[in-house]
Amino acid sequence: MLLGDVSNSDVLIIGSGPAGSAAAIACAQRGLRVILIEREQFPRSHPGETLHPGVEPLLKQLGMIEPVLDAGFLRHTGNWVQWEAQRHFVPFGEDDSGAWLGFQAWRADFDTILLNRARATGVEVLQPCQALRLLVDGDRVVGVETSLGTLRASKVVDATGSHHWLARQLQVQINYHSPRRIVYYGYACGECPVRDDAPAIIADSGGWTWTARVQPQLYQWTRLSLVDQKIPKDWLPDEFHGLKIHQKMQAADVTWRIVSQPAASGYFMVGDAAMVLDPASSHGVLKAIMSGIMAGHLLTAELLGGLSPAQAIHHYCQWIHNWFEHDVEKLSKLYAILPNSKNY
Repeated sequence: MLLGDVSNSDVLIIGSGPAGSAAAIACAQRGLRVILIEREQFPRSHPGETLHPGVEPLLKQLGMIEPVLDAGFLRHTGNWVQWEAQRHFVPFGEDDSGAWLGFQAWRADFDTILLNRARATGVEVLQPCQALRLLVDGDRVVGVETSLGTLRASKVVDATGSHHWLARQLQVQINYHSPRRIVYYGYACGECPVRDDAPAIIADSGGWTWTARVQPQLYQWTRLSLVDQKIPKDWLPDEFHGLKIHQKMQAADVTWRIVSQPAASGYFMVGDAAMVLDPASSHGVLKAIMSGIMAGHLLTAELLGGLSPAQAIHHYCQWIHNWFEHDVEKLSKLYAILPNSKNY
């Protein structure tokens, strides 16, 4: 489908991961016309399956808790941790209704549930549709040239992830707060009973390794090294020895960084498009959904007359920067415990 003539909307969102879909739903729930573009066809594979129980109130707010509960994702009551002390279990907590349960949400299914919910709230989804060039009028973002035509909007939301598409289009400064950090991740299939009850993060002299069961007979691992060491392509954590490698190992740049201006005239950046931290921060998908909802609330308040543009921009930028600074401080203390952190 080619759009041909210019298509207008209240909000144009680039990217349909958790941050983009959450922003789309939050805006559509308040009656805005939303167009969401996604360059890839679904289902798509993506790491980051572990969700903290704190995601449940957000899923209820977005009107999608039932399909998530019905998806049959694996649940767990906490994580095994070995950082500076002996290995111990850290539960999420409990209340009168029982233990809090996290999700091992298979991302291909989870992202599809989010996108289907966006469609159900009235979001127009264009897929596949690639953002090609940003449209700017003076100092204001007004739309995007796409592979399907020109899309103009009162607000553009960048949810393209850690590539920072909009920031690079506008040449907005990206501030780095750590040395270069690369995580490697992969999957293994078979049986590993020791990892069936809950995920684990285990630190050692060279870094840390995260392992989790993500589906029956399928396990995921993530490795971040504190030393300049290339991981062999057939590497597996010790506990996965004897399992069969499933798909080839991949890598991601998780250097701590934040866009200096995550919102300005005509745009908001959500999820990793605004800030990136490594997985030890433990709430990547939660952060993405929360930032999408927050951006949706603020730009809706602005477009419907409750906030001035300057107020919405200031509030969002302050919120993003405060969250990032809090997590950087927490992660810095965590890494300072490890033997090789001074070299990293």
